[in-house]
Amino acid sequence: MTVKLTGHITVSADRLDAVRAALPDHIRLTRAEPGCLSFDVTENASHPGRFDVAEEFTDAKAFEAHQTRAATSPWAEITKGIPRDYTVTGLAENS
Repeated sequence: MTVKLTGHITVSADRLDAVRAALPDHIRLTRAEPGCLSFDVTENASHPGRFDVAEEFTDAKAFEAHQTRAATSPWAEITKGIPRDYTVTGLAENS
């Protein structure tokens, strides 16, 4: 079973430019990871500062590898402290 993460991050106005600038590289690196089936982060036109996130990985191992890589990436530093509201499905089935 695949692992899916859906939700959003909420970026304050003073950090929007930095997040927007870093996002293309974060997307590119994530999509290149082994086991990444899809990865999309899109700015929500109806909610200023909200970026909708949808990602899918082949299994828990691939998802966890992504989490580990992302945690030490420039993206992690740029988005440190930004509120995240995510739901992850598929992890329990892969345990």
